[in-house]
Amino acid sequence: MPLAWTQLIDNVDWNELSALYLAAPLGNKNPADLKTVFTNSMFRCFVHEGGKLVGVGRALADGVDCAYICDIAVLPGHQGTGLGKEIVAKLVHLCRGHRKIILYAVPGKEGFYRKLGFRRMRTAMAIFENQALAMERGYLDEP
Repeated sequence: MPLAWTQLIDNVDWNELSALYLAAPLGNKNPADLKTVFTNSMFRCFVHEGGKLVGVGRALADGVDCAYICDIAVLPGHQGTGLGKEIVAKLVHLCRGHRKIILYAVPGKEGFYRKLGFRRMRTAMAIFENQALAMERGYLDEP
């Protein structure tokens, strides 16, 4: 069955999107929060197969200096098919012209993104709402 790609958020079922993140598994994301973050993102990719959402990703961008790719998720049944790679490639293409494209990855997935041209930054730092949980999940190297 052919895949249908869109950037439009008009017909997004936010509950379906939340279920995709849970299945991927990328955690429990509130549908209302997903609506907010996708609405506020400059670039988005929604991939459907037979009307079912099977992959997604988004990028925050300022139009010149920095673009930030995040929230790449693919349903388990479609993982390993190249769909995640295609979503990242589409977002990178949309972000072209920015001086830097930054990507936020789940710990353990860095090798996947390295194959797509991303390199580890030495100076990236973060403040998480729940620092202890971020440490536990492997997002931070130091307390």
